[in-house]
Amino acid sequence: MHSTVLDVPANSLVHVTILQYDTATGLRNPFWGLPEGTVGQARVNGKPIPVLNPDLASHTFAIPELGVTVPLKGVADNAKNQCSLAPCTLAEAHNTITFTFRTGKRGTYRWQCFVPCAAGFILGFGGPMQSLGYMDGLMHVV
Repeated sequence: MHSTVLDVPANSLVHVTILQYDTATGLRNPFWGLPEGTVGQARVNGKPIPVLNPDLASHTFAIPELGVTVPLKGVADNAKNQCSLAPCTLAEAHNTITFTFRTGKRGTYRWQCFVPCAAGFILGFGGPMQSLGYMDGLMHVV
């Protein structure tokens, strides 16, 4: 699914797979390198990540109201066949991040990336960082 607005069932487990094509930006706060709120461990390319080195992160997937935060490992700067124009394909350099979390009660929850990369905006959190369809979205728990 290629959308930032998701519909998921209440009180259930949601299995997430994110294909990460961006290179590392790094985290301003190493706290975001610790996966939280998942059922079991988050994984990068099949390997568990109890914590991600803050320098290796490209983005995060976080739903603060549910206590879910997962760092997304960036593609190495020297990786061959990097994606330069979306939509990217599986043939291009990427990391596959998988994790599971529990939804809880019905409601609408906002998810967001907490790696401030919106150059030209105060603290990097303007523009695409706060626009649905880019670095955040909604999760409707029904």
